[in-house]
This record gives sequence, C-alpha cells and structure tokens, in this order.
Amino acid sequence: MERPLLVYTTFPDAASALNIGEALVRERLIACINVLPGMLSVYSWKGAVERGDEVAAILKSREGLADALSAALKARHPYETPIILHLPVAGADADTAAWIFAETQPAGAAPPSS
Repeated sequence: MERPLLVYTTFPDAASALNIGEALVRERLIACINVLPGMLSVYSWKGAVERGDEVAAILKSREGLADALSAALKARHPYETPIILHLPVAGADADTAAWIFAETQPAGAAPPSS
C-alpha cells in the first residue's frame, strides 16, 4: 500500500517557494506546500560558514512520486544544490491520506488500492 510522503526543503524567499509550490500542485506532484517564513540559517557551503534568511517548506505528496517530485523540484529550484529530504510517513489520518492521493493522481486516474 502506498503511503503519503513529506518533503522538506528550503528557499531563499516566500515568493519563490510559493511559485514553485503552485507549479508542483498544478502538475499534481504535490497536494500542498506549507511555507514557513522567517527562518535564519547557519550552514557550511563550499568550505565557508554562511548565514542567511530562508523559508522552510514542507510538501505533501505520495511515495510513488518521490523521484519525479525531486527531479521537478531540482529543475525549478534557485539553489545550486537544494536540500531535499524525503520524510516517510509512518501513519496518517485516513481522510488526510485520501486527500493527498486524490490530489496527486493524474486527471482521470483511479486512486491507489489500500
């Protein structure tokens, strides 16, 4: 049985996160993006310690779309090497899972079997 999948990533600003998220929703690769502004980051990049303002984003999808979603996210992302972490979901409310599956199905496709 396929399970929901959460994907964590960061963006330089809310506008880019929302624009990319909307494109991924329209392509039915995700059901939703949650954009969390106001994040301050300290990170190592190419041998230097950097600081920056970012936004965190959590994308709601399904396990079967993990590779396609990662490829689409990388293709659009403004960062040279975006952070993309797949967070498997151990359990989900049945109605929440059904909504994610319905919104990430190609138009006219049958829902996954449970």
